[in-house]
Amino acid sequence: MMAATNEAAGRGLALARVGIGAMFIYVFFENYGKGLYTQVGYAELIKYYAENDTAPAVWKSIMRFVAANAPVAAPMQAVTEISFGVLLTLGLLTRVVAFAAGAFLTSLWISEWGTAWIWELLVPLWTAFAVAIGAGGRTWGIDHRLAQKNPNSLLW
Repeated sequence: MMAATNEAAGRGLALARVGIGAMFIYVFFENYGKGLYTQVGYAELIKYYAENDTAPAVWKSIMRFVAANAPVAAPMQAVTEISFGVLLTLGLLTRVVAFAAGAFLTSLWISEWGTAWIWELLVPLWTAFAVAIGAGGRTWGIDHRLAQKNPNSLLW
């Protein structure tokens, strides 16, 4: 009975992992199409949040710094988002990637306080952390093979 429960939980986490991965891939192409990974598009978006959200002042300072450094920050965000998407969809290095994705989504959630529906990013960020905690890549993912060789690794 316990093995069946663990298998079902693994399938559930795998579905959540693939869903979050697909979300990141979709968002990458959506943002790319909107020009949000260009210096101007990225800086304008971040400035909008800094001017209109209800995030703490220290966070707004960070956002202004990032906007001022858009030539570096915009491509970094693009690479980050597509990498999260591909790695989570494949189930590769899932624990580390899902944790980083959860932290990234948390930063976006704070950046959007007062400008977006509060649950818009809360559910995906909690899901990313759940995938990290539950080793969601060990079912239907490349991490399954890696875990056969090193089952105690915190990477998968």
